[in-house]
Amino acid sequence: MVVRDDPRALASTSGPPTYLVAVDLVSVDAEGSAAVRLDARGLVLGSDPGWRGLLPGQRVVATGRLMPPRPGDLRAAVLSVRKAPEPIGRPSWAQRAAGVLRAGLQRACEPLPDDSGGLLPGLVVGDTSRLDPGLEEDFRTTGMTHLTAVSGTNVAIVVGVVLFVVRRAGAGPVLCAVLCAVALAGFVILARPSPSVIRAAAMGAIGLLGLATGRPRAAVPALAAGAAVLLIADPELASDPGFALSVLATAGLLLIAPVWRDGLRRRGCPAGVAEALAVPAAAQIACGPVVAAISGTVSLVAMPANLVAVPAIAPATLFGVTAAVLSPVWPAAAEFAAWIGHWPTEWLVLIAHLGARVPAGALPWPGGAFGGVLLALLTVAFLCAARRAIVRRLATVVALGAILGALPVRLLASGWPPPGWLVVACAVGQGDAVVLPAGSGRAVVVDAGPEPNAIDHCLRRLGIRHVAILVVSHFHADHIGGVAGVFRDRAVGAVIGPDWPEPAGGRAAVETAAGGAGIALRTVGPGWVWTVGDLRLEVLGPITPMRGTNSDPNNNSLIVRATLGGRSVLLLGDAETEEQEELVTAFGAGLRSDVLKVAHHGSALQAPELFDAVDPAVALVSVGRDNDYGHPNPVLLARIARGGARVLRTDEAGDVAAIVVDDGLAVAGRGDPP
Repeated sequence: MVVRDDPRALASTSGPPTYLVAVDLVSVDAEGSAAVRLDARGLVLGSDPGWRGLLPGQRVVATGRLMPPRPGDLRAAVLSVRKAPEPIGRPSWAQRAAGVLRAGLQRACEPLPDDSGGLLPGLVVGDTSRLDPGLEEDFRTTGMTHLTAVSGTNVAIVVGVVLFVVRRAGAGPVLCAVLCAVALAGFVILARPSPSVIRAAAMGAIGLLGLATGRPRAAVPALAAGAAVLLIADPELASDPGFALSVLATAGLLLIAPVWRDGLRRRGCPAGVAEALAVPAAAQIACGPVVAAISGTVSLVAMPANLVAVPAIAPATLFGVTAAVLSPVWPAAAEFAAWIGHWPTEWLVLIAHLGARVPAGALPWPGGAFGGVLLALLTVAFLCAARRAIVRRLATVVALGAILGALPVRLLASGWPPPGWLVVACAVGQGDAVVLPAGSGRAVVVDAGPEPNAIDHCLRRLGIRHVAILVVSHFHADHIGGVAGVFRDRAVGAVIGPDWPEPAGGRAAVETAAGGAGIALRTVGPGWVWTVGDLRLEVLGPITPMRGTNSDPNNNSLIVRATLGGRSVLLLGDAETEEQEELVTAFGAGLRSDVLKVAHHGSALQAPELFDAVDPAVALVSVGRDNDYGHPNPVLLARIARGGARVLRTDEAGDVAAIVVDDGLAVAGRGDPP
């Protein structure tokens, strides 16, 4: 096979990372049959660190298990490989040189702060290996995700600077074209000629063509021809949303931006300001339907965020490229250039952080093809109608009225969290994450779900800035995979967990996350009590270590009861029948609680006598939509409901809460299951 792109590591909570490597398959030799020559794309799932250092263009031989791709994936096959690949020859000199420059840029960015130091290589050469997942999510939420990777903007900036310099030097059109082509080829090699980079180069070059010739409409046929050629050369782009966004953004810059820019200038707006306003607005309008179809939302912050980000993109890109070029010959100068480049990058980080935290920054919209087509029709209708002055004035008045009327209500009464909330089960997919209030902006978090972003967003929605204590019921990935999201931009006071070593990878992941915050994981058992403000936590189990059960980690889950304001919440982790029966034997009616977090996502492995002993008024089920485990069990839910409990599921109602009211308990669902 031939490596097509840089290997990408997928972190795992239960062991070393798995490396995803896009490859071109050259031949397949199955045992007992002759080799088959072919030319097809594939994906390698490699578990050996030997995959990590491969460069694009490297030819390798690997032995593994050949599997079919997922439905809808245009790759021919997926190869699961446990051993290291066997390289054949070396990559091309150009790819080796690009590897040296990329590594040099990463070294130059090492002394920088984590956020800007991880973003700058991604912005310049598409290397996101150090980019914090939380920051990447903020860029996505704010509608600035194109800045975390190489885009046509970066290509246009680099080639545009070359064009400006050679024109100032008096070069003719032919020499300008040659030098710009050399700069373009060099930048593509530096950023690696993956399909996304080639796409960005083609779209950026077409956009630059319109800018350089002063005839933007003349570039429209070039855009159409370029898109057609790319699709013929790489049919996989037809299913790539990034390709559609690149083409649409470029079309917006060619067709819409000049009209808006000229209109602003006729009304007295300075040329530079008119350009800065028209360009991001046109790109956002053009890309809006595809973004809405993908995300099911319409961002209200994307346009202003991209507008204020514009001044930082060019200096960050140019100083980043300078740092990469200088790194092999003058490392100190490369670090200095990266240090200068990190200041505009910090501005981008600030915009992403603030934009992601704007209340109601994204409005719900129908997803899929229907939502995309609907927004496209509305956009075209508005653009046509807006040619009339009265329509523009009316639209401005309506928009301002909606903002001034709705925003204060949204800020003062967002609807979430509900007043008097006692406990919230976060919608984190197929996993567990429960939050208990411990004062203004403080909480106790029990488990963290399968991935960081979901729990981070849930805590943001609840306004939690300080986690008094993180309780880990057990170390399975669906309970600890999101631990990093709990620590993201928050102070954590303590971390506790069960005295059970398995799974070792999950326990190590929790210890690493806690150690990064200067906290040691503390093991606790029955009788442990912790008081935080008005909240009291008590560990009831596991009473004795259990071995040889259906799942020992599950049956050694911490069982925690929380008491607040005279109300109690029983949290069962993933305790199964054996631990539940032991709990009933030890405590009996002493397990009585107002709210029950149903164990193990509502699996069938439950002790019926436990529900009789607890007799909850509210039962919370944390479960992922359309999961492969058959959770929750419908017979179990019917059994709980017959006992008089109100059952709330995160796969149906999103974040769910039990609320203390004057005459008892109430329930609420946020209504946005992932």
